[in-house]
Amino acid sequence: MGDKVKITIDGKEIAAVPGEKILWAALDNGIYIPHLCAGRDDHSPLASCRLCFVEIEGYAHPVPSCTQEVSGGMVITTRSERVDRIIGTGFELIMSNHRTDCRACPRNHSCELQKIARERKLKLKPARLPRLDRDLPVDGSAAKIKYDPNKCVLCGHCIRACREKGAGVLGFARRGFERAVTTFNGSPLGESGCNNCTACALACPVGALALKE
Repeated sequence: MGDKVKITIDGKEIAAVPGEKILWAALDNGIYIPHLCAGRDDHSPLASCRLCFVEIEGYAHPVPSCTQEVSGGMVITTRSERVDRIIGTGFELIMSNHRTDCRACPRNHSCELQKIARERKLKLKPARLPRLDRDLPVDGSAAKIKYDPNKCVLCGHCIRACREKGAGVLGFARRGFERAVTTFNGSPLGESGCNNCTACALACPVGALALKE
């Protein structure tokens, strides 16, 4: 990290710290880039949500802004035909496997999926892909937290929050379509050693983990 350098995003010249990720430089300057899985303190982002792509002048292909570091003189575009196609397809894939029940969701009106749909004019219920609802059981065994895995978008925020502030009982299990956030031994939250700190529910951007009434 050093003195700030000038970069240009969507025609707007901004000052950014060399080495910081483009995503945070953009957001800190009022330029919205869709994102779900990235965290400011995540030093090795996985770019798994495939929503934060941008184009950089001189680069052959769009790149995820959560992994690409700032360097002086960069000229970045957050909207283009290629970027919009990548983000649109990524969002459709996420929503095809997300139980959409906005009215009954505790995150209604503060949901990151709703924000992405609104900002990019995308549909929360895309018609192009079939619904892949796995109809998994809702876990209400913890004293203060309810977990609906059918709403989970695999962003990993709850896992990081649980490790930093909770008992560290959450993690990813399995691969592909069966991938899920669960306790390390697959037991219900209430039997996993969860200390009900509620950090996971506060970190969840989509209401999969939520505080009980």
